[in-house]
Amino acid sequence: MGGGVALLLVAGLALIAWSAGIARGRRARAAAAGPARPAAAPFGLYAAAWAAGPALLFLIVWSMVGPGLVTDVVLRTPDAVQLPPSGYARATLLAEARALASGQSPDAFHPLARALAPAYAAAQARADAVALGAALLLALAGGAWALVRLEPGFAARPRVERGTEAVLLAAALVALLTTLGIAASLMWESARFFRIVAVGDFLFGLHWNPAEADGADPGAALGAVPLFWGTFLIGAVIAMGLAVPLGLMSAIYLSQYAAAGVRRHLKPLLEVLAGVPSVVYGYFAAITVAPAVRDLGLALGIADASAESALAAGAVMGVMIIPFVSSVADDALTAVPADLRDASLALGATPSETVRRVLLPAALPGVMGGVLLAVSRAVGETMIAVMAASGVATISADPFRGATTVTRQIVDLLTGEGAFDSPKTLAAFALGLALFAATLVMNVAALAIVKRYRETYA
Repeated sequence: MGGGVALLLVAGLALIAWSAGIARGRRARAAAAGPARPAAAPFGLYAAAWAAGPALLFLIVWSMVGPGLVTDVVLRTPDAVQLPPSGYARATLLAEARALASGQSPDAFHPLARALAPAYAAAQARADAVALGAALLLALAGGAWALVRLEPGFAARPRVERGTEAVLLAAALVALLTTLGIAASLMWESARFFRIVAVGDFLFGLHWNPAEADGADPGAALGAVPLFWGTFLIGAVIAMGLAVPLGLMSAIYLSQYAAAGVRRHLKPLLEVLAGVPSVVYGYFAAITVAPAVRDLGLALGIADASAESALAAGAVMGVMIIPFVSSVADDALTAVPADLRDASLALGATPSETVRRVLLPAALPGVMGGVLLAVSRAVGETMIAVMAASGVATISADPFRGATTVTRQIVDLLTGEGAFDSPKTLAAFALGLALFAATLVMNVAALAIVKRYRETYA
């Protein structure tokens, strides 16, 4: 039996405990008198929480620990003696055996994986039986313990509320803990990289060619300035140079000039662009926009115009960001008190003068916060950069020439068969840390601006 069966059985026991708790709550309510009569619902929730909570927590922990225990059992079988030493080959064989035993793969490439598959299946069956039995035992014990406590004078509501607060706090901490985990992993691997390559060589070096980074001085080939420049040129200059004017003008039109019917139809159509997968934008950039930009450059007399130009990647990235800028600017303009607009019009200002001199200055903090969030979204975009930007790091202000980005290089560094401990591979973590720090700073600045704006016009 798999984890799905265990979850269904635990849910069934929790439902039974909830029904029994409701019955206890109704008896307690009937036995009480006056306005302080307890509600029956907290009794049921309390019993269901104790029936399901410990069992679900055990299943979560088991899902992380169980696969390792199953593998340890398989490694103690006679056939496991033939496995290669710890490494990629060993992990691949074990993965093949696990897939064959679970039915995810019809056959295994290596004969040793086929020999280990029965041991994997038997060990997994025993582990599933143990997990199912333990989960059911915890559910029964927890539900019985809760039902025993549900006496007429039991204060179930405060306990349920405290449990709900704890669950909500845990949910709120997920994002924080995830961010801290990402930062910690990036810092750990980046520290290994910076023990090999000097920080100054990485942050201020002008030459990037990871293929040459295996010599005595790997820092000479891992200077990240061309990557930072390419990311800035594509994501912050070209993309935002297209997205900010078009997004802002569309927001002004939709919020100030468009009729209600026009706005009702145009705004959803504009926001459809935000739902298009970035890989589709990447195909569009590589197949349609890039050749057109190259032909335009050749027509303008630019002999070295590239099909992987910064202009092609940045323009498509800007189109993708337009709905984001437009939505944030529209919200900022709409949030400006109507009294300001009405007072400007009452004093004789035209609608365009009202927009330029009243609404935009008042909404500027919110618009700027949205623009900074859009910049962080653009510089972190991967698929468009991988499919349309160049893989060669250059420093050039010519938008018709090729340029690469940090995200494109991270993908290139982490694909292939390079050694994980090599400076070339570890450089991806240093690039990720730099990108993480840059986007974090921009997000914090944007949130600070938006917070100030909301305090001003609350």
